[in-house]
Amino acid sequence: MSHSARRGLPALAHRFRARVSQRFSAWSIILFAIALIVALPVIVIFSHIFLPAGDVWQHLASTVLPRYLTNTLWMVLLVGTGTLVIGTGTAWLVVMCRFPGKRVFEWALLLPLAVPTYVIAYAYTDFLQVAGPLQSMLRDMTGWEYGDYYFPNVRSLGGAATLITLVLYPYVYLLARASFLEQSVCVLDVGRTLGRGPWHLFASVAVPLSRPALVGGVSLVLMETLNEFGAVQFFGVDTFTTGIYRTWFGLGEPVAAAQLAACLLAFVILFVLLERWSRGKRRYFHTTNRYQQLPEYPLAGWRAGIALLACSIPVLVGFALPSGILLNLAIEQGDSLFGPRFIGFAANSLGLSVGAAILAVGMALLLSYGVRIHNTPFARVSSRVASMGYAIPGSVVAVGILIPFAWLDNTINVWLNDHYGKIVGLIFSGSAFILIYAYVARFLAVSFNAIEASLGKVTPSMDAAARTLGQTAGGTLRRIHTPMMRSSLLAAGILVFVDAMKELPATIILRPFNFDTLAVRAHNLASDERLAEASTASLAIVVVGIIPVILLSLAMRRSRPGSRAGRGKDEHLG
Repeated sequence: MSHSARRGLPALAHRFRARVSQRFSAWSIILFAIALIVALPVIVIFSHIFLPAGDVWQHLASTVLPRYLTNTLWMVLLVGTGTLVIGTGTAWLVVMCRFPGKRVFEWALLLPLAVPTYVIAYAYTDFLQVAGPLQSMLRDMTGWEYGDYYFPNVRSLGGAATLITLVLYPYVYLLARASFLEQSVCVLDVGRTLGRGPWHLFASVAVPLSRPALVGGVSLVLMETLNEFGAVQFFGVDTFTTGIYRTWFGLGEPVAAAQLAACLLAFVILFVLLERWSRGKRRYFHTTNRYQQLPEYPLAGWRAGIALLACSIPVLVGFALPSGILLNLAIEQGDSLFGPRFIGFAANSLGLSVGAAILAVGMALLLSYGVRIHNTPFARVSSRVASMGYAIPGSVVAVGILIPFAWLDNTINVWLNDHYGKIVGLIFSGSAFILIYAYVARFLAVSFNAIEASLGKVTPSMDAAARTLGQTAGGTLRRIHTPMMRSSLLAAGILVFVDAMKELPATIILRPFNFDTLAVRAHNLASDERLAEASTASLAIVVVGIIPVILLSLAMRRSRPGSRAGRGKDEHLG
């Protein structure tokens, strides 16, 4: 071996050790652990695909599986179309037009986001049923008897799709409004010089430029639709989510339930891949840092009336009317356990939601900062795996978590019984731990997206300056980045808290014995057709969700550079 080759060996070994050290650093272990926590339910579900399920699977495939598939596809199609139309149209009106009540609708259009789908289902069932106030008033006014007139059945696939649309359209509205606020006035002005009116600009310029935001909003809607359990179960609409619950608890077949969950998860993954493929290599950028106040097209006469009506109907039907129905029911009758036991339900909900929010924000902060300082392919893949939890329906997460933890509990009890003659019970699967785990695995993506966006706005020179002053990576995160991102961390925690308060399918499947939350209490009473009693818990969930929604809307109003709210003393003339 030549002398130069021998001299090169230490340098090569040093580079190899540095690369191995970088790959297996503490941050790599943190990223891998977080990704594994989120991926565990998916791994468990897919591991059951090829397990024998006996005759149960053949029975499901020949009887109910086609109905599950058909109903799920129709729900996705109807809800996706409805939310796209309502969310995009109302977002354009409040951003680009001026009409009476515009400032109120900017935040009011987000209010249905505070209403869980199962809550609006309970409210409208009581309002629209045969013995409800609407049909009773109709019979009193006309003298008709039951059967003399046609009235649409709200407890149907169409009724479920309509009510879910009224609750979920704010996802599209939220992202569409943010996208319209960020669009360049220069592009809109070019369209106007070419003779495009406001509606032509909307269809041919604004919507194509906002395609990623619109697709992202509809994707969130479809994920929530696939996850929906309370409303469709209450309305008797068979979907994959209700089928998983029925197969697990009704038939007592966890393997078949896991295989149904795998089918649903494969459907979700296929949808995500199709969306990415349809986007191709197209990218959407704003090429200038100069902004000016967006123009507002004044609407008068019948145009203003149509805009006012278009924005009023979703708020009235999606929030005001169901909230009023629930308030009336709660005042007239309400929950018979309203008092000490009801406080226990509320304490369970708040405790689980706060715990999940704190853990999710902490893990998301570690995850996003780990990718920032350790931007390797492994880190990026780990972050993507950890971000997929929101796309996994709650029932799938529940089944994927319950199977391994039930096995772990049984193994521990068998070992303790064999060696010490003791049985400690269900340590993991029979405690609130498993619920918090499910919430974190499901909603980690919500906090991660918010924190990653905020961390990306901090210049890397801040990290370099902190390191030159002797700060470690952890010290930089604790003393520099965390104080700067305090508002984003709070916003991420609020989003996780609200989602956890409303979560139903995973809570029903995983909750310990005699452990009820507000969501479970409302669901149990409504399932027994005790809608008036269910109103108290339902109304409490709505009230808790209103304040974060309003704060989110106010923050959005100040988000556009160059706007009057966010401009301050600076004037940008681009």
